[in-house]
Amino acid sequence: MPITNVTARFPRLPGIDRLAIGLSGLCVVHCVASSVLLVMLSAADGVLLNPIFHEVGLTFAILLGAVALGRGALRHGYVMPICMGSLGLGIMAGAMTLPHDGTGAEAVWTIVGVGLLAFGHDLNHRAVH
Repeated sequence: MPITNVTARFPRLPGIDRLAIGLSGLCVVHCVASSVLLVMLSAADGVLLNPIFHEVGLTFAILLGAVALGRGALRHGYVMPICMGSLGLGIMAGAMTLPHDGTGAEAVWTIVGVGLLAFGHDLNHRAVH
């Protein structure tokens, strides 16, 4: 059920959902690359594993998600994209609390969250177009 339709007040931002999906894809590549690097080099404590990298990335994902999913919901009126995207962001934030101990749990949960976030952006993109 649509929440509201205020298309005139919130013009389209073409490509913002595609940009967000691309960022989600980069996040998956980062998680997989970090896990592989960690397995290959057990003493690796490089830039990819630095917590600030994850914190900045999550902050950017939250901001981009809020803009893209929020504007989309205001245009088309559906809340499902916001629900899926928010669930994904929540899982990503929760994954940041897991230790970088080489078990891969953080990477697995982050990838699950990124997948849900990308799915939310895809739903948003489809609803707008």
